[in-house]
Amino acid sequence: MCILIYLCSTMNGYDGSLMGSINAIGSFQQYYGLSENGAASTGIVFAIFQVGQMAGALFIWLADWRGRRLSIFIGTLGVCVGTIVTSTAKDLSTFIGGRFLLSFFSTLATTAAPLYLIEIAPPMYRGTVAGLYNTLYYMGSILATFTVYGANLHLSGNIIWRLPLWLQMVCPGFVALFVWFLPESPRWLIGQERFEEARAIIVKYHANGDDVHPIVELEMSEMTDSMRDGGLMTWKSTFDIRNLFNSRSRRYRLALCIAFSWFGQFSGNNIASYYLPLLVENVGITNTNTQLLLNAIYAVAGWVFAGSGARFHDVWGRRKMLMGSTFGMAVCLAIVAGTAAGYVHDPSNKAMSIASITFIYIFGCVFAFAFTSMQPIYPGEVLDNIQRAKGMGVFQLTGGAAGFLNTFVAPIALKNIGYWFYVFFVFWDLFEFAVIYFFFVETKERTLEELDEVFEAPNPRKASVAKTRIRRARIHDEDGNEKDVIMR
Repeated sequence: MCILIYLCSTMNGYDGSLMGSINAIGSFQQYYGLSENGAASTGIVFAIFQVGQMAGALFIWLADWRGRRLSIFIGTLGVCVGTIVTSTAKDLSTFIGGRFLLSFFSTLATTAAPLYLIEIAPPMYRGTVAGLYNTLYYMGSILATFTVYGANLHLSGNIIWRLPLWLQMVCPGFVALFVWFLPESPRWLIGQERFEEARAIIVKYHANGDDVHPIVELEMSEMTDSMRDGGLMTWKSTFDIRNLFNSRSRRYRLALCIAFSWFGQFSGNNIASYYLPLLVENVGITNTNTQLLLNAIYAVAGWVFAGSGARFHDVWGRRKMLMGSTFGMAVCLAIVAGTAAGYVHDPSNKAMSIASITFIYIFGCVFAFAFTSMQPIYPGEVLDNIQRAKGMGVFQLTGGAAGFLNTFVAPIALKNIGYWFYVFFVFWDLFEFAVIYFFFVETKERTLEELDEVFEAPNPRKASVAKTRIRRARIHDEDGNEKDVIMR
């Protein structure tokens, strides 16, 4: 079930690396006149994806209204339609319109997909099982970069970049075909008062078919109580945004969601993923095939580190991983800035060029190890059951705004201020470190409902890292009577 949903994550990775790769191909730039119009025109082609993401975020309520599977189906089917538009576009405006459709519909799918995974994964493995979702970003990136690299080596003409554009529909098309064979999210079913269907899913997938296993009653009671306390989902609550911020704990949750969304797109990572060929050109690598190969290797390295990082979130915890990553990224970018400056002042110094490229790669690996797997997962964990779908819409809206700023400004900034652009992100990543240390809660090894106790505490961050944890659960005793139990 998870493997199929993981394929939704390939869509953003494919697009980011696809555009970064084909933008290095002369025939693509000439066909749409990008080389004549300069950096601003290139920025619009990239940044329209974030505009579509922000527009799509306004329709995330569909996942609450009609279920997670329908959002995934509509989203992946729409991506196939957008692929056809971009692959056959005769002019730049049509191409940009197709990219808007791609982003709009992919947002529906890529928001509902992590919700689905978070809500079906057993709590003790949630960080690993759900965290692996976003690592498939790199699978999409690998498919895109190696397709463009191979096409540029063996083909000629516009098919070099048209073929990779057509292949953008493969993974979402596969998801659209098979998503209806999966069960619905048990938490969404409980929100619709379809309790027996939800219980059957928990019995089958969390208790190995044992319908009297204690975890069945524990999870059912926690989810039912959480939904009842927040109000069962109805068509009215689906469109009511007040429950995003109508209590202190929910405002804290939403603030974490917004902060993490911005950090995930504005830590310097988008510059590398979209503009790596341009970055390596700035330090002396001008051969197109070499640029494309370096882009492909960057994706492979990122996947290795992101996949291993997904497991360590359940071992070391979210907070330690994220703090280590932000500090490591600041160090890497400081070295990149210094070595890039050295190369600019002495172009004959190849050691500076090699060092700069090396630390661009290390930066990508450090980011991938902690951030990639948690990007859509941590916000989904900290939001409560009533907030979750609409809050993920805010997550996408914020991420789209941060990504738009990054992708539109980056080529202009790199052209005008060069390595000083890296220096800005050094200080920004240190700021992220401080925010994570003082405000981010630890979600490791807790069910989504157990986090309610954390956010009701006077200081949620302190409560989340306390060694003693208190939890309230409703279970049935040997006589079948319902009772509350306090667990320490």
